[in-house]
Amino acid sequence: MSLKDWARNAWLTEHETSREEIADLLNVIDRDLRDCHIPELSADWRLGIAYNAAMQVAVAALAADGYRTTRESHHHRAIHSLEFTIGLDSATIGQLDAFRKKRNVSDYERAGSTSDKEAQEVASLAAHLREKLTKWLGEHHPHLVPEDPASN
Repeated sequence: MSLKDWARNAWLTEHETSREEIADLLNVIDRDLRDCHIPELSADWRLGIAYNAAMQVAVAALAADGYRTTRESHHHRAIHSLEFTIGLDSATIGQLDAFRKKRNVSDYERAGSTSDKEAQEVASLAAHLREKLTKWLGEHHPHLVPEDPASN
């Protein structure tokens, strides 16, 4: 299976990105990576913020490869697309998908269900994904890497 197959299944749509869009997504990722360490926030919120950073990595990688997810199963598809974009291994994808489910519980069903350790694990994973994205962009889509290093 490939991203082209996913597009044929209507799980993705074609998307033309720009250096500016990638820079904006990198800025969102970096903001979330900073904010997820604010100790005054609950572990639930810190997990959600770190998870959002990881999701934006997936969105940026898909955009760089010329796609975006469709509405149905947006988060699930974005996470699993990391295999085809930045070459993420299945174990790490599984870990991120488990955090997706954990975030859904804390956002919609049960407050206080996240531990500080879980919030930190997602933050570490998101930072790792940010690094992989930066390297991957430089190798596969250098024309999309923002010119000003201060902007990402």
